[in-house]
Amino acid sequence: MKILMLTWEYPPKVVGGLARAVADLSQALVALGHEVSVLTTDAPELERSAYAGGVRVYRVNQFLPKSLGFLEEVHLQNYHLIQKGIELLSQGSFDLIHAHDWLVAPAAKVLKHAFQIPLVCTIHATEWGRNNGLHNDLQRHISDLEWWLTYEAYRVICCSEYMRAELRKIFQVPADKLTVIPNGVRPENFASVHPHLDQWRNQWAAPEEEIVLFVGRHVYEKGVDLLLAAAPKVLAHRPQAKFIIAGMGPCHDDLKRQAWELGLGAKVFFAGFVDDRTRNSLYQLAEAAVFPSRYEPFGLVALEAMAGGAPVVVSDVGGFAETVQHEVNGLTFYAGNANSLADNIIRLLRDKLLARRLRERAARDLVERFDWQQIARRTVESYRETVPRRETTVLYDRYQLTTEALHKGGSVHESRNHGGW
Repeated sequence: MKILMLTWEYPPKVVGGLARAVADLSQALVALGHEVSVLTTDAPELERSAYAGGVRVYRVNQFLPKSLGFLEEVHLQNYHLIQKGIELLSQGSFDLIHAHDWLVAPAAKVLKHAFQIPLVCTIHATEWGRNNGLHNDLQRHISDLEWWLTYEAYRVICCSEYMRAELRKIFQVPADKLTVIPNGVRPENFASVHPHLDQWRNQWAAPEEEIVLFVGRHVYEKGVDLLLAAAPKVLAHRPQAKFIIAGMGPCHDDLKRQAWELGLGAKVFFAGFVDDRTRNSLYQLAEAAVFPSRYEPFGLVALEAMAGGAPVVVSDVGGFAETVQHEVNGLTFYAGNANSLADNIIRLLRDKLLARRLRERAARDLVERFDWQQIARRTVESYRETVPRRETTVLYDRYQLTTEALHKGGSVHESRNHGGW
């Protein structure tokens, strides 16, 4: 099959987990013999067109003309994506378009209708879920674009049963339009670490200290404030613990202020953004990798920590509840409960045999449940269920248009979210 991927971020431009998920899926599809072209936004240091892991990657300049705000930037970005998409689709025959999240929704809709190509979308998260509801006009607008994408798509892929239920609830996506396919991880991407790791460790912690690690965006939904709130109890029982908080985000300064107010001092180190090798090295050194999210559609970061060799502690929320089984391949705590989080960290630091058993089972699960080749094959099956609908869909649309014109003079009548069928 020949597939056109639409995504607003793609490595080396990595803001969240979406970029790596799309890259890994694209490369796995190529390994199965399919042809994948990715249409994405600018990464200034790269060529506008290049092969990466067998995938043809096309990048558009999202910064001209200069936007007046976030939403205008998104819409200008889509104009550039549409322009390049028209060029690509005019040059060759693609079997389908696969769009990822709302930031490419306008481009996906235009290209689908202009070229009558089936559209598949993956919804990686929702604005409603990220904010526990919709509280302002910007959030409502983003949610409308998310719904629009699910409406236009012939098939909607989501990463967990939790996300399937969320899409059914907030967008009324029909059950027969939804497919659950988890994300995966490539363990080989986490093998590269700094040389002389024991010596390198001295930059981060004293020899006797036990590293408790967080890696991720500093936003409310990731729950870093809960980890800091749990730290005093952890230190009361394990004074040798050392908390390393990697990443950046809008809550970064508030989190540093919270750590200061809690008197954590040198027991917390804010590392800022870390490159892949540093991340991998910290995972190998960590006695516990902690992800206290309030909202997590899938929880790819837990799989990455497992691939890096760290035992994990996660909240029992969203996709985490499907990827991490308590006392099997990790530990889970009651979401939002700092006391429960502290208890699980303390247990993991005390019980080295438990930590070893969790790491070993996690490594096995990565191969058996979250291998990208298996995931790519399931994605192709979903594609093949979608592509045969193309001819039927076009005929149906023409019939509907004719019927409406004869009887009502109006537009096509469709159910609330069967827009693509």
